[in-house]
Amino acid sequence: MYEKDEAMKKRVVCIASALVVLCAAVPGAAQTPEIRIGIIGTDTSHVTAFTKMLNDRTDRNHVPGARVVAAFKGGSPDVEESRSRIDRFAAELKDKWGVAFVNSIEELCDRVDAVLLESVDGRPHLSQVRPVFKAKKRVFIDKPFTASYADAREVVRLSRESGVPFFSSSSLRFNDEVQTVRKSDKHGGIMGAFTFGPEHLEPHHPDLFWYGIHAIEMLYTLLGPGCEKVTRIKTDSADTIVGTWKDGRVGTMRGLIEGQQDYGAVAFGKKALLATPVPMKSDYRNLVVEIVKFFQTGVPPIPPDETLEIIAFMEAAELSKARGGAAVALAEVMRGK
Repeated sequence: MYEKDEAMKKRVVCIASALVVLCAAVPGAAQTPEIRIGIIGTDTSHVTAFTKMLNDRTDRNHVPGARVVAAFKGGSPDVEESRSRIDRFAAELKDKWGVAFVNSIEELCDRVDAVLLESVDGRPHLSQVRPVFKAKKRVFIDKPFTASYADAREVVRLSRESGVPFFSSSSLRFNDEVQTVRKSDKHGGIMGAFTFGPEHLEPHHPDLFWYGIHAIEMLYTLLGPGCEKVTRIKTDSADTIVGTWKDGRVGTMRGLIEGQQDYGAVAFGKKALLATPVPMKSDYRNLVVEIVKFFQTGVPPIPPDETLEIIAFMEAAELSKARGGAAVALAEVMRGK
């Protein structure tokens, strides 16, 4: 009898294990509900690229766990890259991906679980994110995060006041090649870094906020927060910003205005110098993975204070340019706004 009972127990365990495996393999079985995403601003190619990765299950870069279901067009008539593209990207979202369009951000928030604030113009981001925080929806704010430190600080304040987390990042922060340099055990600790990338300009934003942010974000990916002061030299062909960190490390960003336009990074280590390939491979998938993870957990991969420091870094660089390359402390920007 004892042997029969033991045999029966083993059979029950085997059947239970098989059921667990079967349930895991069946789409939709005991899975976390898919997050409904809403988009604010359809004037950037990010909206179509992100939506394809999220909504197209057949795409090799598909990111599971969320789906774009609604959008608010937004738009900035005085910004060429907004005015000339908004209707084209909106049409693709509607016709190809079945995204529903709404007439207000408040209506958008009623339909979704989380928000991608994608407006290509950073100036309206503060006003656009207010109703999102009020509706208690987690939000990713794409670049440019804002067009000023004052607006950036207010976004952070509203986030904390409402208890609703956000994060903002360039896709290059999560680039495989940048992360390989950062995480390598070969450099023995990063003592300094040099990054470079295109510096396209837009007249309604300070120089670095539009495209320079990408190379600056790579610099912060390698060095982390803690910059105290910056100096800047800009000519017609290039822009160079040197930051001094509180522990003595130096980080340099070169904005490419003329000539070949590529992204790259170099880490100066205690044991070795490591560099990314040039040109770097670049795509949005790693960023979208982080966005979905953030929507699921509510834990931002980049602390708000680091995002604020990056904005202060760029605004201090703007002051340095105006002062003929004199050093400007980030504390001056943070204290004066």
